[in-house]
Amino acid sequence: MTENREERGLEARRSFYRSILENQTLMSDFLMNNVLKERKCTEYILQVIMGKEDLQVLEQVLQMDFKNLQGRSAILDCVARDQRGKLYNVEIQQKSEGASPKRARYHAGLMDMNVLERGQDFDRLPECHVIFITEKDTLGYGQPIYHIERRIRENGEYFRDESHIVYVNSSSQEETELGRLMHDFHCKSASEMYSEVLSGRVRTLKETEEGIEEMCRELEELYQMGMMDGRTEGRNEGIALGRAEGRSEGERMAKKEMVFSLAEIELPVEKIAELVKVSVQQVQEWLTGSPDPAR
Repeated sequence: MTENREERGLEARRSFYRSILENQTLMSDFLMNNVLKERKCTEYILQVIMGKEDLQVLEQVLQMDFKNLQGRSAILDCVARDQRGKLYNVEIQQKSEGASPKRARYHAGLMDMNVLERGQDFDRLPECHVIFITEKDTLGYGQPIYHIERRIRENGEYFRDESHIVYVNSSSQEETELGRLMHDFHCKSASEMYSEVLSGRVRTLKETEEGIEEMCRELEELYQMGMMDGRTEGRNEGIALGRAEGRSEGERMAKKEMVFSLAEIELPVEKIAELVKVSVQQVQEWLTGSPDPAR
């Protein structure tokens, strides 16, 4: 009986995962992370944004965990190195507060700290580009793309530290190569996209059984991760609360972790509430950090 119930639950979640996948665009971290697993997609995006058709990506790491032993670390969406040794950090940001100028500065600093080996001369630091692709015009000057460089105030010359920050406004979709790329970032269907490279990858992930199965499996792993983390924390707290209360607390913590996992893939609050089986108000309170009524 229990096994059948678990199987039905899994099938219900997989059906729901498919509906999530249908609505994902390249502005969604979850889909983009899977698209960029094919290196030629990263290469094409960088070629267009940097305006360099000959740019070749030699290596890349997705969800790169950059450590800061003295302070805050960060997981960067995509870090790539080209044939000239230049580094690129590509970040997808739907919310403006996640793409603040100081965050871009911090990403650049983390990359520098994690690239230079102990004892190496500072001149060995590679040229570095931190790229934020934002849903709206975060900087607010009406431009499709912004290139931020340091300059010497007294003479206007560039301060040649080879550290660059780029903001790409994905809401600007003009009839240019960059504008068409930004159009593709907002397409739910591969058939709507201009780029053959990106549309081919999206089609594989969204329209083939193999791709859909891979994506559903990853969503299920997110779900199980949230459930396991919640159960572990619930068990620890349950020592003081008693076994019955501990199980209840574990279930609550599991649901809370699942809410955060689903929020990371930009799922609407209403859909999260439906899947986790809690109220919309409860989801909003957990996500905004409002006082938890169960506490």
